[in-house]
Amino acid sequence: MKSPMLLNATVFLLQLISFGTSCNGALQYGFYRGKCGTKDVEAIIAGVVRQRFFADSKIVAALLRMQFHDCFVNGCDASILLDGPFSEKTAPPNLSVFGYDLIDRAKAAVEAACPGVVSCADIIIAATRDAIALAGGLSYQVPMGRRDGTISLASRVNLPSPSITVRQSIQVFQSKGLNTYDMVLLLGGHTVGVTHCSIIRDRLYNFRGTGKPDPSLNPIYVQILSNMVCPRFSNFNNFVFLDDPSSALKVDNSFYKQLLQNKGILPIDQALTSDWSTRWIVHQLAGNSNLFLTRFNQAMVKLASVQVLTGTQGQIRRNCRRIN
Repeated sequence: MKSPMLLNATVFLLQLISFGTSCNGALQYGFYRGKCGTKDVEAIIAGVVRQRFFADSKIVAALLRMQFHDCFVNGCDASILLDGPFSEKTAPPNLSVFGYDLIDRAKAAVEAACPGVVSCADIIIAATRDAIALAGGLSYQVPMGRRDGTISLASRVNLPSPSITVRQSIQVFQSKGLNTYDMVLLLGGHTVGVTHCSIIRDRLYNFRGTGKPDPSLNPIYVQILSNMVCPRFSNFNNFVFLDDPSSALKVDNSFYKQLLQNKGILPIDQALTSDWSTRWIVHQLAGNSNLFLTRFNQAMVKLASVQVLTGTQGQIRRNCRRIN
C-alpha cells in the first residue's frame, strides 16, 4: 500500500499534468524556436509592433480589442482577419476594429524570413503582447502553436454588449473558460480603450428614459463630458477615453481607480463596483499596480488559449486576409 506522502505526491503530479493540458492543449512556450533556422520570428513581429507603436500608440488598444473580438467568436483562430462580404469584419461590433494593416506587415515579415510556418493567429497574440509591454505593461511569454481557422461569418459574432449586467457578463466569460477574476482583469484592457459619444449619450442625457443622466456616474464628470466631449446637440461623434485622459495611452491600474470615483464610461465597467462578486476585485486592483500588471498578463495568456486550433487542425494561412 502506498504511503500517504507518496499518494499525495502522485495526486499533485496528476493535477499538474491535467492543468497543463487543459489550459494550453498543444500550445508550447518557445514553439517557433528552431523552426526558422537561427531567425527569431517573435522578435521579427516585435520589431513591426515597435515601429508602429512609436508612430501611433493607439495601436495598443486596437490590438487588445482585436484579440478579444477574435477569441470570443470562433476561438483564437484569426477568423477576424478574413475578408469577405459576410465575414466577421462586417459585423457591427467589428466595424471600428483597426490594426489589420499591422498584422499584414508582420505576416509579410515572417513569411519573408520563414514561409508557411507562423500562423496569423499567433501573430495577433504576439503583437498584442508586445504592444502591452510597450505601453507600460510587463513583458510576458505566451505559448504558441495556434493554427488559423477557415470560417469567418458575421452571423457568429455575438460579443457581449457594453450594457450587459455583471451576472450576464460572468456567464459569457465562463462559457469561454474564463472566471470572474479573469473578466474583471480583461475589462481592465479599457485602460487604453476608447468609445464614442453615440454609445454613452443616453447615460449623459436620458438614462433609461428618465431625461436625466445615469445616477451612477459622477455628476461632476457628467458635466465635463457634456460640456467638453459630448455636447447634447453636437453633430460630431467624438471619441471618449475609457480611462483618465492623462493615463489613457498607458497600461496601468488607473482604470480601476476611475471606477471607484464613479467615472466608468461603459455601463458594464461601472457596474463592476456595485456587484458583490466583482467589487472586491476592483478595490484590490485599484490599490495594487503590480498586482494588476501581473494578473492582467496571466488573463491575456488564458484568453489566448480559448478554443485554439493546433496540430493538423486549420491551416497556416499564407495571407491573413484569405484562406489558402
